[in-house]
Amino acid sequence: MASSLPSTEPFADRRAYPRVPIAMPAFLQADGERLAVQLHDLSAGGAKLHCPVTLAAGTAVTLDCGTLCRTAVVRWQNDGFVGICFDSELDAREVSALSDRSRALAARMEVKG
Repeated sequence: MASSLPSTEPFADRRAYPRVPIAMPAFLQADGERLAVQLHDLSAGGAKLHCPVTLAAGTAVTLDCGTLCRTAVVRWQNDGFVGICFDSELDAREVSALSDRSRALAARMEVKG
């Protein structure tokens, strides 16, 4: 039976899609500038990026991961991270391919290190 007690967590996770950890470089096109960013996590609906500049919520952007290029809108920014919402959802194959690529890059870095 479900509990009717309020959650003890300060913030409920309201994400519509599960997040996949991703650690890979990418580019973000914003306001006519091409910015080097680092992908932190990804879902079918959006991504969390480490971004070197401040971008206002509502800014139209394009995320370029090399194998994927997707338009999006900035939803939030906090402590050097930006949350973006894609204009069109990624399908499961695209999310899986980026996750696989991230793991391959991490493995390659371990071999070099």
